[in-house]
Amino acid sequence: MEPKHMMIFPAILAMVFSAPSFSHSEDKVKADYDPVETEFGSYEPDLHASRKLEVRMNDNMRFSPEVIRVKQGEVLKLIHQNEGKLMHEFVLGTPESLLEHAEMMKKFPTMEHAEPYMAHVPPGEKMEMIWKFSNSGEFAFACLIPGHFDAGMKGVVIVD
Repeated sequence: MEPKHMMIFPAILAMVFSAPSFSHSEDKVKADYDPVETEFGSYEPDLHASRKLEVRMNDNMRFSPEVIRVKQGEVLKLIHQNEGKLMHEFVLGTPESLLEHAEMMKKFPTMEHAEPYMAHVPPGEKMEMIWKFSNSGEFAFACLIPGHFDAGMKGVVIVD
């Protein structure tokens, strides 16, 4: 039978080597995702933005700007700045998909977001997202945290 300290050592090594590593940067940047194609656009890991657009969000439950205009095929780097003291998020979609997702969030408020068209931004922080607006039309974005969407925290994307 092994002494107790000999059994603990492998467990400690396993914890040390399986612990996540963290790096610090001024802005949080969304990690690479698998390619995604939706009716409101697409994402690929090697997309390069043709322009940057800062989208500010605040505790008045508003985005600035509330209307985003892009050309069909344009790739934007969206820089989401949470100027409030509450958690906010930016989710792209269709008006119907956002309404459906907002209702789901009421039932599951701690739901994780892991899509390239979603940014969950802590108070006072920034998060970047790169997205290709590949289809023309009128789409939407919103904060789907319970109560925020109902308070009017939403906007429009016009792709022409």
